[in-house]
Amino acid sequence: MAIVVRIDVELARRKLSVGEFAERVGLTPANVAVLKNGRAKAVRFSTLEAMCRVLECQPGDLLEWVPDDADEVSEGFSQPHRRG
Repeated sequence: MAIVVRIDVELARRKLSVGEFAERVGLTPANVAVLKNGRAKAVRFSTLEAMCRVLECQPGDLLEWVPDDADEVSEGFSQPHRRG
């Protein structure tokens, strides 16, 4: 998957342990580890909201899209039209 979870960066910035973060968010330390290590398949918006509240950050501070080699955009590809 090309989504990278940056929880460890935000925890380090705040000098917050995984255990304390897990308790404040309402997750088990094991589930935080699953998120941190990129093994999660999904994140509930309510969990993402709680993580952002605890860390006082935006979702984009925790999640980053990084293209895989297979995600290269072919020439001539155009962006889909947006309805306005």
